[in-house]
Amino acid sequence: MKKFNFPLDTVLNYKDQTLDNLKSEHAIILAQVVQQEQTIHALSEQRMAACTRFREETHCGMTVSAMREYESYITYMQQRILYEEVTLKKLRVKEEQKRNEVVEARKEKTSIEKLKEKKLDHYNKEVLRSEELFIEEFVSNTMSVRNSR
Repeated sequence: MKKFNFPLDTVLNYKDQTLDNLKSEHAIILAQVVQQEQTIHALSEQRMAACTRFREETHCGMTVSAMREYESYITYMQQRILYEEVTLKKLRVKEEQKRNEVVEARKEKTSIEKLKEKKLDHYNKEVLRSEELFIEEFVSNTMSVRNSR
């Protein structure tokens, strides 16, 4: 019998490559999300440190212009944190979309793999059936040759 040939092997290979590409794109986006979270955390720490310094220097006494500079810096940091949080939300939406694409690609690949398994199972059953028929024919022919002697 001929060798097993699955006609959708090229499609399966394509789906596998697509899945790998989507996984790597998803990993890149996840790294960007982590980087953005670290940026926000660092900015928050800088803002809190400035607030602490402001409180400490206020107790010791400071000029009005120095107070305005601190307030301006703290306000700037708060706005920057808000801006970075908006960027983080956008990245998380992008990550979720990419994750959904990965899930869909994995489903498609899995369905083709299951189809291939079914076809291979059917092929193996056919091979087994043809081998059994061959053995039966061989035995039958051997018996008829012996009986004719």
